[in-house]
Amino acid sequence: MRKWLVLLLVLPLALSAAPYNRNQARPVKQVVFGAVDSVRYITHQEVIESQRNGWETLLGGVIGGLIGNQFGDGTGREVATAVGAVAGAGIAHKRQPTQRIVQYRLVELLIKAEDGTLIDVIQDVDSTMLFQPKDKVRILYFDNGVRVDKAYP
Repeated sequence: MRKWLVLLLVLPLALSAAPYNRNQARPVKQVVFGAVDSVRYITHQEVIESQRNGWETLLGGVIGGLIGNQFGDGTGREVATAVGAVAGAGIAHKRQPTQRIVQYRLVELLIKAEDGTLIDVIQDVDSTMLFQPKDKVRILYFDNGVRVDKAYP
């Protein structure tokens, strides 16, 4: 029962794991040593809506108007300018992506701490530090999250 209670208390911290820069000094609140029990790699996709502000459409209209202004004389030039501006704005508007997909590579580590408790941590994949079952690790607790690193002898 105690093991599951620890797991439930640590999981929210693990889900809020902050991006970690190995060349950045950060105060550590607690360090727990253990061994990896299981490793699971996860891909998480997030759809992000575009924050269009209209500048691209406006620029397309201006460029289209400048191109249209090169054709005709008098009233014909005015019509060509207007048609070019509308066409340029329409093309620019359609070319703007309305949403994009961001893909995150995550790793879920189930760790058996030295005191026997199970701790589950989900963090970004670091290609320079891939985990295997039975790897000796240290769990670093920070103010704003948790990070697991290999514990080197």
